[in-house]
This record gives sequence, C-alpha cells and structure tokens, in this order.
Amino acid sequence: MMNYILSDGFSFENLKPLTFTRPVAELRCGILTIREKWELYLHTQCSFHTQAYLSVKYPLVTDEVNVFINAACLPNTQTVEAIKNIHANTIIVDAADSIVAVCVSAQDYNVPFEDLLHDRYEKIQVDYVCAKIEFPWDIFTHNASEIESDFSVLTEGKKSQALSDTNTVICPENVFVEEGAEVECAILQASSGKIYIGKDAVVMEGAIVRGPFALCEHASVKMAAKIYEGTTIGPHSKVGGEVQNSVIIGYSNKGHDGYLGNAVIGEWCNLGADTNNSNLKNDYSEVRAWNYPTQRFMKTGLQFCGLIMGDHSKSAINTMFNTGTVVGVSANIFGAGFPRNFVPSFSWGGAHGLEVYALKRALNVVERVYNRRHFAVSDEDIAILTYLFQETEQYRRF
Repeated sequence: MMNYILSDGFSFENLKPLTFTRPVAELRCGILTIREKWELYLHTQCSFHTQAYLSVKYPLVTDEVNVFINAACLPNTQTVEAIKNIHANTIIVDAADSIVAVCVSAQDYNVPFEDLLHDRYEKIQVDYVCAKIEFPWDIFTHNASEIESDFSVLTEGKKSQALSDTNTVICPENVFVEEGAEVECAILQASSGKIYIGKDAVVMEGAIVRGPFALCEHASVKMAAKIYEGTTIGPHSKVGGEVQNSVIIGYSNKGHDGYLGNAVIGEWCNLGADTNNSNLKNDYSEVRAWNYPTQRFMKTGLQFCGLIMGDHSKSAINTMFNTGTVVGVSANIFGAGFPRNFVPSFSWGGAHGLEVYALKRALNVVERVYNRRHFAVSDEDIAILTYLFQETEQYRRF
C-alpha cells in the first residue's frame, strides 16, 4: 500500500484567504473536500504536506515510499489509475505540463513539491489537463461538475431515502437523500443536475432547489429559499434567501433574505439579514479580484464573480459587497455603503473606514461561536489565528 500525501504545491498562496486557515486539500468543491475525494478514490487515508504553522493541526505522515499528490488537482478515474501505478522516482504531469503527483523515497519527503523536477525522476505525461483549484473562483467554476462527479461516487450501490408526497420532485432518479434528512413541501428540480441531501440535513417548507445542488450533513435550507444550480451548502450550515453557483465550506450561516452569487464562503462565517453581493459589473467587463502573492487586483477571466470570504468573518444586516470582493479571516463588516473590494484579515468596520480588530476580541468571538455549536476551541486553532494576526499585519495600514 502506497503512502499518499496531499501537497499544497503551487496553489496555496493564490488560494488565500481560504487557505490561511487550512491546507489546499481541505477546500470543498462539489459535495466533498478535495481530501475526501482522494481518500474515496484511493480507499485509504491521506496526510498533508502544508505550511509549518498549519502542520500541527494537519500533520504529515511519511513512509519508506511516498506519493505526493498536487492537492489542487481534482481526482477522476484516469488520474487515480495513473497514480496507483506510479513507482519510485517518477513524476506524473498532465497535458499542460503541470505536476499531478510525484513518488519519492523517504529521504526526499521534505523537498518542496515544486523542486521535485530532477533529471533522476522519470516523467510520465498523461494526455489530458487535470481540473484544478488554483484560485478561489475556481471553486464555484468547477462546483456544478464536481457535484455530479461526487454524487456518482457517493451514491453508487446505495439506495436513497424516500421523499414524502408533500414535495414536488422533477426527475426523482437524480435526487439522493441520506438517512435522517428531512424534506417537506419543497420543490426539487433535478432535470438540470443531481441533487444530494446529506445525512440529517433539512430542507424546509417552500424551498425551491435547482440542481446540481449539494446539502451536506446537518445543514439546512430555510423556508422559501431559492437555490440555483451549482450551489453547495457545507456541513452544519444554514442558508436562506437566494443563492446561486456558490460554495459554503461549512459551519457558516446565511440565514435570511439576500443574494449570494458566484461566491465562496469559509467556515464559521455569518452573513447578516439582507446581506447581498454583486456578481456582475454594470459595464459587464471582466471582474478583477485581490491576489495575495502579487498584492494587487488580478483579472479573473470571469464576467461573474461575487464574494470570497475567509473563515470567521461576519457581516451585519444590509451589508453590500461589490463585485469580486475578497474578505480575509476574522473581519467584522458593517455600516452603509459598499466596503472596499479587499478587506484585510482582522478588520473592523465598513465603507466609512476600517480599524484593527484586536486579536483578543476576535478570539473571544471565536470561542462564543464555537460554544454555541457545542465545539471547543483547540490550542491549534488559537495558534493558527494568532499567527495569522501577525502574518497579515502588513495589509492593515488604516
């Protein structure tokens, strides 16, 4: 049995602020996180090759022979087969010449992923380009197709729970309901794509859902919500209002009316009532978004791009986010008008101005939010947030 390691590779910096608090492999796209996908395909557990400050919470496990997988790559049957057949001192690259996986001996396990292109490694090239999550907006761009892919793997050989007659269901063969889920008086339109309802999830009365759609375990869609295709609601999250082609990674709430479109929301976030994001510029031009490595706004290549929000951030009622807004970790946003298109981590304020959100104050909120969900804040979580407060200070020049 090979030892598989998911490496942050080249994408970690470009995927901030979402990767400030997690390795690339812990991002969710489709129904599952990238790690969960690889573990399902490979039938084994994977560890992480990530940043030093994250490695206590997300440890690296090595063996005599290790297969480092580019965690930005989304698995498919072809890629998995190639990786299963890899042998020592071999690199697999795709048709775009991007590294997919590297098999190394024990002495090379601490070599940076991007430095493993040595002459002594045999290069095997596959004849297709792997789908990858290299920028935050790639998550919602690939989300619809990943829901379909994850649906097939997760439901193979399993039987869906029955839906009651109170629901209106179009193409019921494309709907899968896990044990313990509750769906009543809802409209499920699955002719446009698969609909997955996770264990103990709830779809309340009057909700209208259009597939592809994923509602993960213990998550809920509130009454009269309108959910469009390409949307994933991560575990233990609550969503109301109107949502389109967006991913909520988990443990976050958008409980009330308001529009969220072409967006990615981290964990432990809360969007206040009537929070809205724009996902299309008035002049229909290409959207630019903040990029951490270049420290400037970059072209996304997209006409539709909404809100990217890091973990633990919050917005107050009636908050408006402009097209392509990027919000860091643990920001508290409130007040009239549009805040700036880049809100640094540990910021407090809005369009009227920002000030530093003191670390002690932010950690107190984290503890209260966790306690409300009956979670305990770990020493690892505190250490990560403390590190990030210092690491992101350069962006808080208010």
